[in-house]
Amino acid sequence: QVQLVESGGGLVQAGGSLRLSCATSGRTVGGYGMGWFRQAPGKEREFVAAIAWSGGSTYYADSVKGRFTISKDYAKNTFYLQMNSLKSEDTAVYYCAAGGGLRLENSAAYGYWGQGTQVTVSS
Repeated sequence: QVQLVESGGGLVQAGGSLRLSCATSGRTVGGYGMGWFRQAPGKEREFVAAIAWSGGSTYYADSVKGRFTISKDYAKNTFYLQMNSLKSEDTAVYYCAAGGGLRLENSAAYGYWGQGTQVTVSS
């Protein structure tokens, strides 16, 4: 089994920053990488960022490019999402996922998900 545990969410003012963490444990995850997704109330889950296991290529949704950074620390089995210049529209529950497919922005290809962490940006 693979366990993913997110942390680091909270309440922040617009323009502020947060860093989300995703700690992984259990057996080795297959697939092509891991990603961060978010879901706002009344909306579908959407892709935020992803990082490939091999080579470390990163991918971002247009809405967060230049503001968010995904990174990894393999020694700690932890992935991060650094979120800067936060906007009210970034308010959502953020989920990390592991084991994605070739198209890392496709949530359906991920086999493992964390429980989610709430991020609220006040304007």
